[in-house]
Amino acid sequence: MSATLIDGKARAARLRETVARAAEKLKREEGFEPGLAVVLVGEDPASQVYVASKVRLTKECGMRSIEHILPAETSQADLIALVEKLNEDPGVDGILVQMPLPKHIDSDAVVLAIDPAKDVDGLHPVNAGRIVLGKPGLVPCTPQGCVILAKEAFADKTGGDLSGLDALVLGRSILVGKPVALLLQNENCTVTMAHSRTRDLEAACRRADIVIAAVGRPRMVKGDWLKKGACVIDVGINRVPAPEKGEGKTRLVGDVDFDSAVEVAGAITPVPGGVGPMTIACLLANTIRAACKRRGLGEPDLG
Repeated sequence: MSATLIDGKARAARLRETVARAAEKLKREEGFEPGLAVVLVGEDPASQVYVASKVRLTKECGMRSIEHILPAETSQADLIALVEKLNEDPGVDGILVQMPLPKHIDSDAVVLAIDPAKDVDGLHPVNAGRIVLGKPGLVPCTPQGCVILAKEAFADKTGGDLSGLDALVLGRSILVGKPVALLLQNENCTVTMAHSRTRDLEAACRRADIVIAAVGRPRMVKGDWLKKGACVIDVGINRVPAPEKGEGKTRLVGDVDFDSAVEVAGAITPVPGGVGPMTIACLLANTIRAACKRRGLGEPDLG
């Protein structure tokens, strides 16, 4: 194995420690605990696990966790009414409505109902627009985590400066691909966005110093697609059969064929243990940012 593993768990732990110190300082000097409200509609097993993890880590960082667990048949009107109530609650600094929502609820309408100042998922059009303009705001958590990990990979070479590097973003979703491309542009990278209709995708990958893979296709990016020494950030979480573990068993793999990529890349995130832990850590950091901005306290020092 030639590539350095980018340890998302360790980097996320350091960010959570910074968040915890910031939360303790706010409590000590300003007299309040930042509050994160999480809303779960229905009983999706994966969502239940994610919400439980978010609640636990929020508390571990010294912040208030406000949970609203709603039945699957909750109407869109009732959900939006709850969001509006949380918007008005001075003790709530961040609002996260766990996705996906039941099919009868319009997710876009729910996101639009969230106060942009409390939109810690960074999905409201106001916050999306701030990324386009290069203005400070609440940035989507997974893209934010990707950029932090890319900077981590270049810490020894450039001090984490990504200026001038060629970056390829594979995938153009509004959740990851589009915002991470904009964030990389704001870091002065030269960014190419690739997708299902990109001609000669392999050649595009071979030019890139940074590859962000977020397409949802298991092991799509092969090692021989990569530039020698490239930084590879694998956002994919795909469950595939694992017959070596026994009949009916599965395991998680990314959008990158790790076994071949690790022999070519300079640095690479594993799946699991790479981008995933950073998503929740960035959510907690956004909650601190929202709490400070709402009270006119400026940008907190989160490293």
